[in-house]
Amino acid sequence: MRVLAVGAHPDDVELGCGASLLAHRARGDRVGLLVLTGGEHGPQGQSSRISEQEIAASILGADLFWGGFEDGAVPEGRAAVAVVEAAIRATGADVVYTHSPRDSHQDHRCAAAATLAAGRHVRRILMYETPSSIGFTPTVFVDVAEHLPGKLKALRAHVSQVSKNDLVDLDAVQAQARYRGFQARLLHAEGFETERFAWDLAADTVSTDFPQSQGIEYADARPASR
Repeated sequence: MRVLAVGAHPDDVELGCGASLLAHRARGDRVGLLVLTGGEHGPQGQSSRISEQEIAASILGADLFWGGFEDGAVPEGRAAVAVVEAAIRATGADVVYTHSPRDSHQDHRCAAAATLAAGRHVRRILMYETPSSIGFTPTVFVDVAEHLPGKLKALRAHVSQVSKNDLVDLDAVQAQARYRGFQARLLHAEGFETERFAWDLAADTVSTDFPQSQGIEYADARPASR
């Protein structure tokens, strides 16, 4: 499987789907990150946030692509769509993660719209939440219990946002994963909205062996005679 995660700013992808990306890597999937801006209007300036994102991408085991847009000015329309299309072609992505379109930040909304347009032929598109998401209602969940520590490590790479300015609260990130896990009947999860998610059952290997051979007895399923 080939995966592309699109974020408007450094740390967006890690916040929204970092643990899921680590789960992809654990199963041998190729992962790419497309970050549309350098976050230059945030704390510490562009050069710091770029280096932080490079470190975080390395922790995730992901290839990193930059969109080259100005922080706060991700464009609507063709320019942004073309950048996402190019990243989809470069990665060969058959799974795409992006922002939810319902968000109070204009860059996040434009990133979502551009990704949905650029990924119109992609069969699996999952939309993640960030602290500025509005009315987020996930319907797809990924079990990330084993990968939550890695997500937190990747987030810590964004020093300007986490330890210097407290813009990212790691306790809240852990609590959110626990809450989404509760919703999904798991320990920890990341939740996603979806525009489109095609499930290829033929590609999933499912055992057809019933556990009778392990000493489990089953009641007779035939209707009782009257």
